[in-house]
Amino acid sequence: MAPKKTPKGKSGFFDVRQKPSGNWGVEFSDVGRRWWIDTYPCAHEAARAYDVAVWHAERPREHLNFPEIESRVEAEMLVPQGIKMKEITTKKKTTKKPLVVVNAGETDEEVMARFAREHPDYVQAELEHYWKCEAEQKKKEDEAGPSMVIPIESSSEED
Repeated sequence: MAPKKTPKGKSGFFDVRQKPSGNWGVEFSDVGRRWWIDTYPCAHEAARAYDVAVWHAERPREHLNFPEIESRVEAEMLVPQGIKMKEITTKKKTTKKPLVVVNAGETDEEVMARFAREHPDYVQAELEHYWKCEAEQKKKEDEAGPSMVIPIESSSEED
């Protein structure tokens, strides 16, 4: 089967990309996770390795680069060196601070109390952060030792 038509410079296969070294790299995504399979000397071999990963993940046949392959065993035989899947870690999403909507006529204290009721986990995390900062500051002060204040005598001619 001929590769799928894609813009110039692309491999024509699902998730197969040419690396700067000239080899072809293969990535695979499944259920919110990304996997790096390996690099291969030609795009055709890389596409076959991708198909093995699709068979392992039990994805639909339309996700295959070569849908004429009938079984997982047949796909694995076409990639004699096998595949090495390594999970690609991505940045963890940072949680945003919840929004505070102030209603007309509401005092600051009322808004803060409502926020604490609606977002107790955020308030607890914030308190723990400040407790940790205070403990670190106290530890630094204890390591530095007590501080001394030395009074400076001023000479004044008015006496």
